[in-house]
Amino acid sequence: MVGNYVDFGIKTDRRSLDVTDLKEVLNTCRKYQPQVILHLAAEPDVDRCERDPEHAYTVNSIGTYNMAVAAKEIGAKLIYISTAGVFDGKKQGSYTEEDEPNPLNYYGHSKYLGELAVQGMLKNYIIARADWMLGGGPVKDKKMVPKIIEQFNKPEIFGVKDNLGSPTFGKDLIAAIKKLIADDAVGIFHLSNKGACSAYEFIKEMVGILQPDIKVTPVNASFFKLDAARWTNKSLVSKVDLMRPWQEALKEYLETEWRPHLKS
Repeated sequence: MVGNYVDFGIKTDRRSLDVTDLKEVLNTCRKYQPQVILHLAAEPDVDRCERDPEHAYTVNSIGTYNMAVAAKEIGAKLIYISTAGVFDGKKQGSYTEEDEPNPLNYYGHSKYLGELAVQGMLKNYIIARADWMLGGGPVKDKKMVPKIIEQFNKPEIFGVKDNLGSPTFGKDLIAAIKKLIADDAVGIFHLSNKGACSAYEFIKEMVGILQPDIKVTPVNASFFKLDAARWTNKSLVSKVDLMRPWQEALKEYLETEWRPHLKS
């Protein structure tokens, strides 16, 4: 979803580079000798992580550790895409880079262990936390947008009202990362689009853009029976001014990458 917007360097995929295999990671990095490694590989399915913690830790924790080992050996800067899920969601107000992580579930724990590996092994790194990812269009987007569009044949869609998040357009995330690389920035950065919303508000905005005649009904999170505990608040605020409001990003994403594929 995010790699779709990377227009620089050598791009690998699951077939050409298994991040959970340290030997393979080292061989690949030794071969190409990159100055910067953009580590996007992850298991983002929160409920799958809850059902299979070993898988979560193997991909999100060990995979990130392996990339940090390779980055250290070849002297590369490592960019690790992390998540607002490292927090417990209990804060009143948006999370800053200075807030203390306290993961709520296996997904959050596995991503936070990745952060600790990066910070513990490297001096030259960027940990870019994001939330509610948008990107990749009909082919690669596996998150909220296609799940909502699949319901466009229904007269009513339900949206959770008792949660908060900060949507992130992959295109904007990559642009921000390129700027941070150019500035030789180091540290933790929150790189969601500006602002916060509930899933209900997000769906309302989305439906208003693509299918205004559909009714969106607010419900509590308990309405959906999910495997993993969910956050009440995953909204982020950033110490750098690199991201536009989420409403603008969502509109561009839907108009340019989804509307052309929707039936009139």
